[in-house]
Amino acid sequence: MLDETEEIHPLFHGAPTSTEFKKLRKRIVRHTREAIEQYGMVEPGGKWLVCLSGGKDSYTLLAVLYELQWRGLLPVELLACNLDQGQPGFPATVLPEFLKERGVPHRIEYQDTYSIVVDKVPAGRTYCALCSRLRRGNLYRIAREEGCTAVVLGHHRDDILETFFMNLFHGGRLATMPPKLVNEEGDLFVYRPLAHVAEADCERFARAMNYPIIPCDLCGSQDGLQRQQVKQILDRWEANSPGRRQVMFRALMNARPSHLLDSGLFDFAGLRTSSLKPEGNPEALPKLR
Repeated sequence: MLDETEEIHPLFHGAPTSTEFKKLRKRIVRHTREAIEQYGMVEPGGKWLVCLSGGKDSYTLLAVLYELQWRGLLPVELLACNLDQGQPGFPATVLPEFLKERGVPHRIEYQDTYSIVVDKVPAGRTYCALCSRLRRGNLYRIAREEGCTAVVLGHHRDDILETFFMNLFHGGRLATMPPKLVNEEGDLFVYRPLAHVAEADCERFARAMNYPIIPCDLCGSQDGLQRQQVKQILDRWEANSPGRRQVMFRALMNARPSHLLDSGLFDFAGLRTSSLKPEGNPEALPKLR
């Protein structure tokens, strides 16, 4: 029933009818719905700016959100948006034609951030930080102009894991991409509905749907990126112990502040044993001189 023409959103027309693909699609939809519900992403009167880069993840995000909306499970307005950053050779007609053919409301914005990044970043340094900051600023602006309540990104489970290990190895902190946050200005939500979805599932889905993938020719073309190194480490761990990625991801949802070392999250100094009398609190230690 799910794959008959009258029972499917246009974004899924031409989808494979194999049992394997149907299971894949159901799994992605289920995981996305779980994340939306678990992290409270649906707000009354919401309008989401769904960021579409032309990569496998953003195509998957767009399709699944429209699937949920079409089935009455996502009561928000959706607006697809692509930010053309002026990269040489970018196929500017691919996404507008794709979205128009499928009747998806959209906005295509041209901003030449590519030239800024190439000019400002010293030779040999990675483009990612500046490119991301410029892109995010433009997306926030577009969201405000369109009356959107949230900017919605296609980061998946593996992106979140990789960011955690990048912060652990290089940043000296336990942190990653949260599935839901409020921007610094305090006027927009940022959502990552694919937070529970594996990258491999996005890749299989986009390939099976034959979406017109647009590769990144800026940061994605650089060698030696920290994220690529972390991805290789995770790939090796996964090859040696299948399922390890999911175990590590579950750990991010099962943090125990009392078993870490951050006194800002847990009051270690205030810990008392049952043998201490309430009025017998120890005096503060003298300060070192």
